Amino acid sequence: MKKLIWIMLTVVFLSGCTVVRIDTASIDNTINVILSKNNTLYNRVGKGYKYYVPRGVTYIDTNELNEKLYSNGTYYYLYIDAIRYYHKAKSNYQENPDAYYSRALNMNGKTGYLEINEMDGKYLIEFMYNYSKIEALVDKQDINETVLNASYILSTVKFNHNVIKLMMNENSFVNKEEKYDIFDTTKKDTDNNFLQYDEEEAKRLEAEAKKNEEVK
Repeated sequence: MKKLIWIMLTVVFLSGCTVVRIDTASIDNTINVILSKNNTLYNRVGKGYKYYVPRGVTYIDTNELNEKLYSNGTYYYLYIDAIRYYHKAKSNYQENPDAYYSRALNMNGKTGYLEINEMDGKYLIEFMYNYSKIEALVDKQDINETVLNASYILSTVKFNHNVIKLMMNENSFVNKEEKYDIFDTTKKDTDNNFLQYDEEEAKRLEAEAKKNEEVK
């Protein structure tokens, strides 16, 4: 049997409880259904933003506006681009015909893209939407689940404009604009990729996440 066929997922919105049928075997359908909804849920609050961490995904750590999450053997690296949010920048993404999957996004007044490329037998997912980006390196069979979780996370990111404005006025982001521009898709500098983490730290976090799962 196919691992993923039709799954009933319950999504709660302020307008009430709605059961949404998502064909998770289709990346396009997953994106279309989730990103088209105005989901107001959140259970994780950062400095100037908040978002929803779906069931099965665990928050690990924060480094400035970078957050590390974990689910089923996969690390998700989330970047919150408060600078681009403040300036209301738009995505300049051009779809890549050579990618395993490539799609420009413009839904609910928000822009971004999803690009997936094969790298040494694994697949690098780069999912940018709503002034936020998630990167993850996964096995092929985990692509759909990762896209599903990333869609929920990115679609629920909400910014506190007053806090962001205060941070800008305090020069909290001085010199950060040149470090990493998630909207400039012409730059593919692997040295700045979120997936380049210290090996020992990654092993420690993985062991910690597994220990937490055993406790549950």
